[in-house]
Amino acid sequence: MEGIEHRTVNVNGINMHVAEKGKGPLILFLHGFPELWYSWRHQILALASLGYRAVAPDLRGYGDTDIPDSIGSYTCFHLVGDLIALLDAIAVDQEKVFVVGHDWGAIIAWYLCLFRPDRIKALVNLSVPYLRVDPTKKLVDAWRAAYGNDYYICRFQEPREIEADFAQIGTEKLMKELLAYRVPGPLLFPKGKPFGHPPESPVILPSWLSEEDVKYYVGKFEKTGFTGGVNYYRNLNLNCELLAPWVGSQIKVPVKFLIGDQDLVYHMPGMKDYIHNEGGFKKDVPLLEEVVVMEGVAHFINQEKADEINNHIFNFFQKFF
Repeated sequence: MEGIEHRTVNVNGINMHVAEKGKGPLILFLHGFPELWYSWRHQILALASLGYRAVAPDLRGYGDTDIPDSIGSYTCFHLVGDLIALLDAIAVDQEKVFVVGHDWGAIIAWYLCLFRPDRIKALVNLSVPYLRVDPTKKLVDAWRAAYGNDYYICRFQEPREIEADFAQIGTEKLMKELLAYRVPGPLLFPKGKPFGHPPESPVILPSWLSEEDVKYYVGKFEKTGFTGGVNYYRNLNLNCELLAPWVGSQIKVPVKFLIGDQDLVYHMPGMKDYIHNEGGFKKDVPLLEEVVVMEGVAHFINQEKADEINNHIFNFFQKFF
């Protein structure tokens, strides 16, 4: 794709596939679920043309990167460890780098800034705000109490169970359903009727997602399955315990945060109050410079509004160039 180069780098005991283009200050792009480096295709091309080195790995468990078997190999420490090792390997000339994250990539970016702020110049995060560390509150338990056992994160917890449901739906249909999902309420995944409608219901792709795009995702997930990505969710409660030493800590790097007003994350209980009110997001992230809520935009914000997101990233990072 238009000069994007691909290579494999050995990091933290695994082989990680990396896509990159451009020269200059490095921007590390971190994708979410169920995605790949490919979700940043628009940002890679745009930011590379504007004087940056854009780097987007397939994260642990995804695409052409290794997929460890153990569920316990997907904790916050493993995920951040991969990225520090990657930077040590490919950015030896840069003490600090820029980071952009979306969905799980945003969560990992928060962890990265929490653990190693010395390696980050500035952060643009999309869709998922910082989740305050509180070992007494298990995230999966809270979502189960709020939404019930059919909530997708709850359904993801039991090994092999959701994978069987995914297999029954089929990879192509599943990818279309997930990427085209625009309901601002909770994503429920009841057995036999995922997404709240009959399995045979057609999926109309949004204008920003082509059949060719879907084909790329399907080709990779047909080979790998979804277990690697789902294992991130299976470590959510464990991460709450592992993060205990950072209770009360703040994210101390410059941050810009963007979210769509149709994003299901924006409509989680208490999320709007946390993002916008005093004593919430800004308290935990004191160098938060701006929150942008994009009207009429759903979860996959960097693909749905690629040009606008590219401009936000460029304009913010130029302050620190």
